[in-house]
Amino acid sequence: MRIIATGGTFDKHYDELRGELTFKDSHLPTILRQARVTAPVVLEINQLIDSLHMQEVNRQHILASCRAAPEEKIVVIHGTDTMALTARVLGEAGLAKTIVLTGAMIPFSIQGSDALFNLGFACAAAQLLAHGVYIAMNGTVFAWDDVRKNTQTGVFERMTPESPF
Repeated sequence: MRIIATGGTFDKHYDELRGELTFKDSHLPTILRQARVTAPVVLEINQLIDSLHMQEVNRQHILASCRAAPEEKIVVIHGTDTMALTARVLGEAGLAKTIVLTGAMIPFSIQGSDALFNLGFACAAAQLLAHGVYIAMNGTVFAWDDVRKNTQTGVFERMTPESPF
């Protein structure tokens, strides 16, 4: 399995001097140790960017990494604000791989973060789901073409409630 880090809240650090959340290094090596992931994992730092700043060129860079990966099971760590947009780019590419995007609403470095759970859930989903592109957030899996982030509630939801994925 390959894990591709692209940034987002998941990987933000609190900068005490500036009083803001910024990027430094990825938390993923620490998270993988803490979660005791035993499946073979290749970690790729693709970029560390807030998804609100992500442009089409950034999404194409993620797509290129997914295409080039020899692994068929891929987890992409992504900011939640534009995760569905990137999922669409990956889904429309039709790669013969299982790609699961996940992220966090609270940075891993802050108590009460959902990052650890979401990563473990996404890793399990990537190993179990058929080829395709999915978003796995807070215990629910969504198909790339049937998901949106509800900005009022801060959770992902299906656009068609009767859909199984």
